[in-house]
Amino acid sequence: MNENIAVLGAGCWGITLATLLSRKNYNVSVWEISEQNVRHISKYRKLKFLPGVKIPLSINISSDMKEIITDKRIIIFAVSSQYVRETARSISKFNIDSNCIIINAAKGLELNSMKRMSEVISEELPKFKENICTLSGPSFAIEVMHKIPTAVVISGRNIEILKKIQKLFSTEYFRLYTNTDIIGVEYGGALKNIFAIACGISDGVGYGDNTKSTIITRGITEIVKLGTCLGAKKETFFGLSGLGDLITTCFSKHSRNRLFGEKIGSGLRPIDALKQIKMVVEGYKTANSAYFLAKKNKLELPIINEIYYILYENKPVKNSISNLMLRKLKSENIF
Repeated sequence: MNENIAVLGAGCWGITLATLLSRKNYNVSVWEISEQNVRHISKYRKLKFLPGVKIPLSINISSDMKEIITDKRIIIFAVSSQYVRETARSISKFNIDSNCIIINAAKGLELNSMKRMSEVISEELPKFKENICTLSGPSFAIEVMHKIPTAVVISGRNIEILKKIQKLFSTEYFRLYTNTDIIGVEYGGALKNIFAIACGISDGVGYGDNTKSTIITRGITEIVKLGTCLGAKKETFFGLSGLGDLITTCFSKHSRNRLFGEKIGSGLRPIDALKQIKMVVEGYKTANSAYFLAKKNKLELPIINEIYYILYENKPVKNSISNLMLRKLKSENIF
């Protein structure tokens, strides 16, 4: 394939995907909204949060949206979830090839609408609805940049497009599986961040592996309960974009969601913890959306509820832990 590819967003994940594709000799351009960031990356060819790796000189980086997306056959959204709609709306003004494939690489839910990323993009770019895919799974940017073996999922409606993208990205260190359950893939990628925050809180308080394993196993139950209620397939949540991503994010030193929770568990207010992270913490806003989705659908999701109360209602961590542990005793009904 001789594809021209645009990556929207020059954060860690956007630059990592651009680098991976550039290493395979594809023509890759990156759009970044900040001209200051464009100048810095273009000059030094590196990112602060991706130490030890140079960004290939072959990657063109610009703040000119029209320049970046013109004549591109593949457009990758690597902006944070809350900016996906704005970015999609911006490129809708330009003449995009009708056969263009749109790949979403953001993991989150839109705050006000509570919609998944492919839904948001479809609303702004309706003629590309059948061409929209989502890339998700346990994939920290720094590890992919250093060619550490990683497997992820590409999901969408058109299996032929999925197979094409599977071949486009796959390397000796980055393996893609296809999955047509885009609802499950997107909910798995978004909801796991809430439980990573919970595991971080546990770390910050000083609890051990018993607690984190409890959060993960009861967490996957809540993810399945909410996701299947919203149209996902149960089995998707036991794959890479569900359980795989959940385990990685909950335990890894690279997880900013887990680190955010750790700072809260150590005594910081959520707003102060966000300031210290200095990067997007997707789980913060996803917790809000998940809480109201659960209420709307009359679902009892205890961990999601308590994380919401801690983040948005200033509930003391110790009180939330007591509420979870002293709930009415019950049998272990997994689903």
